[in-house]
Amino acid sequence: MTASSVSSHKVLSKIATNRLQKELTEWQISPPSGFTHKVTDNLQRWVIEVDGAQGTIYAGEKYQLQVDFPENYPMEAPQVIFLQPAPLHPHIYSNGHICLDILYDSWSPAMTVGSICISILSMLSSSTAKERPEDNDRYVKNCRNGRSPKETRWWFHDDKV
Repeated sequence: MTASSVSSHKVLSKIATNRLQKELTEWQISPPSGFTHKVTDNLQRWVIEVDGAQGTIYAGEKYQLQVDFPENYPMEAPQVIFLQPAPLHPHIYSNGHICLDILYDSWSPAMTVGSICISILSMLSSSTAKERPEDNDRYVKNCRNGRSPKETRWWFHDDKV
């Protein structure tokens, strides 16, 4: 999946714009450890570099997250995916979609891009195996034609990873 394959066509609300400008300013002052925001002129789409945490199976590896903000952020969760190549992880599909409850059903407007990043790094860091989800092939096949992960009905039942 490339940075241009998923795009938002709606303009951010004033509330969303103000919130994102505040988060971006805070990020520039004190970014979460292990993350780098790749600065662009598009406030609605952020690309964030993720460094695998030391002492984990992802140590020394780098990945990129693409974060697309909806017009009514923070009331609605952003769409967050890994750009290719996506890390091998039991909750990350080969198309970059991430099975993590805070990105969907458990989203709260109190969450920030920084808290999302920390949750994703925690998810990566706690993994003991580099493998795809059992239903990866079926899921990815069903996602052809640009289906958003936010259109998926996720089951958050596997806490053993």
